[in-house]
Amino acid sequence: MLNITQSASAKREAFRQELASGRLLQLPGAFSPLGARQIEQFGFDGVYISGAVLAAELGLPDIGLTTLTEVTQRGYQINRATNLPTLIDVDTGFGEPMNMARTIFELENLGLSGCHLEDQVNPKRCGHLDGKQLVNTQTMVRRVRAAVDTRRDSNFLIMARTDARASEGLESAINRAKAYLDAGADAIFPEALADEREFEAFRKAIDAPLLANMTEFGKSRLMSREELANLGVNLVIYPVSALRSAMGASHRLLQTIRKEGSQLSVVDQMQTRAELYELLDYADYNRLDQSLFNFRVADSAQPEQDRSGGREG
Repeated sequence: MLNITQSASAKREAFRQELASGRLLQLPGAFSPLGARQIEQFGFDGVYISGAVLAAELGLPDIGLTTLTEVTQRGYQINRATNLPTLIDVDTGFGEPMNMARTIFELENLGLSGCHLEDQVNPKRCGHLDGKQLVNTQTMVRRVRAAVDTRRDSNFLIMARTDARASEGLESAINRAKAYLDAGADAIFPEALADEREFEAFRKAIDAPLLANMTEFGKSRLMSREELANLGVNLVIYPVSALRSAMGASHRLLQTIRKEGSQLSVVDQMQTRAELYELLDYADYNRLDQSLFNFRVADSAQPEQDRSGGREG
């Protein structure tokens, strides 16, 4: 709260400016507001809010079970904890094109910097699983137009994701991306590209910002920042990496306690209390608290004066 100095409009404007700079922007995924603070602490360019992570956080698979309210409210909680721009995954827009319009309206009200929507059928599937089904191009175009027409802040980024590579091939994915840009999308997210050659083909065909999804255990090879920059990619997300790392550490901790009867042997692997307090800006809160509550309580034996200056009678 106290360390947040950037307004929603300022974050959106900064996001657009950085995107226009041509350099590669890195957006790790945050699964909590505290995680967003940590991403900012390490100097990244923005925060990504993954639909798969939000579903997992609720104990659900990424198959379109989350609701508009669940996604937007968690997105708001994460966004309000950081000065960085936030890009959120809204799946298929939670329904028909009119639902997509409602989604954009809510995201803007809650301060998010941008979103991406996709061309899968509803309910969707994780982008790196097999058996995905897509809506036709015209249906997705209507989704994009609904999002663009509803947007009130022109700096709110609307990105179109296509999952066509897996089921229809690379050429179809490129053609769909062109149609989505014609409908008003600001950027393209080509999901599950196989290799550098396919990123190069997209870059050659699409004159708009491109996003690469460097998720572990997926269909795309994990490429470095330098490799992606050389391919002309503008944004890279690491959507589930922090959650997987945190859950892996939690697994090892619980296993240790169960086996050894204490967490003593893994304490040195934990975030320290001092590190947590620094991340939360405890010192700033303490200073504010002292400045607000430095008054002296009046002697209870003295009669209280009314607003006119007289004594209570």
